[in-house]
Amino acid sequence: MARNEERGGRRDRNNNREEERDSEIVEKLVHINRVAATVKGGRRFSFAALMVVGDQKGRVGFGHGKAREVPEAIRKATEEAKKTMVRVPLRESRTLHHDGQGRHGAGKVMLRAAPPGTGVIAGGPMRAVLETLGIQDVVAKSVGSSNPYNMVRATFDALKHQSSPRQVANKRGKKVGDIIGRRADGASAPEAIEG
Repeated sequence: MARNEERGGRRDRNNNREEERDSEIVEKLVHINRVAATVKGGRRFSFAALMVVGDQKGRVGFGHGKAREVPEAIRKATEEAKKTMVRVPLRESRTLHHDGQGRHGAGKVMLRAAPPGTGVIAGGPMRAVLETLGIQDVVAKSVGSSNPYNMVRATFDALKHQSSPRQVANKRGKKVGDIIGRRADGASAPEAIEG
């Protein structure tokens, strides 16, 4: 009996944690598409929704859902988005560590780190991804396909290739200070040549 109560208590605690995580998550509807299937009696309409979710602290995901009604399509898309969330390293919790490019199909995107006060300069679907991720300063440009599905996937491709100085240092077997120090040395090297 005590064991069952203990298990129930654990379940309650886990549910509370999940609810806390869900309450922190920001959901954004990127696109709704009405899809028609031609059947014997005429056309049958259903709706496809593209959702982006994130905790505004470096985690973001996107999902796609289809249903006969809009709210149900949004719910399905949101659930899928929560399952596919990825973590992206951010610099000072406001911008990217370095510039990046991503592509999916004919959609190409370019992301650039920006100084404080720049804001999020990006188009619709990209803006939704970057804002839910928690980025405050970034300059983004999309080239090619303006299809929201391709743009979101291309943005995720660019974010997937982001790496922090800590990750680079671990890969190379060096200290974080060496990596960041080199960045500063590289900037001052031309001045030393001129002087």
